[in-house]
Amino acid sequence: MGTTRIHDGGNADKLVARCLAAAAKGNVAAYFDLGVAFSTGSHGAQCDLIEAHKWFNLAAVSGHEQAQLCRADVSEEMTAREIAEAQRRAREWIAASTRKAA
Repeated sequence: MGTTRIHDGGNADKLVARCLAAAAKGNVAAYFDLGVAFSTGSHGAQCDLIEAHKWFNLAAVSGHEQAQLCRADVSEEMTAREIAEAQRRAREWIAASTRKAA
């Protein structure tokens, strides 16, 4: 799934861990929450625009309208190479989720 870096920090870490667990079950709100955490460097996540874009992208393709706007905002601060990497990670997540469901 790429290199997701999480700080050691008690409850904040638990929030990100809960979101990751919910995201693994296809929870679109969790995708969005992870995008927010990585785009702002909050809730125990370091600021990582590639990871933020990945999570916003997953939420956006699942119909989350605010995620579409956030993905566009994050994209403005990224290089084309970073966006391509974020998209690759999103495809990997989808492929891994599809394999688990099968």
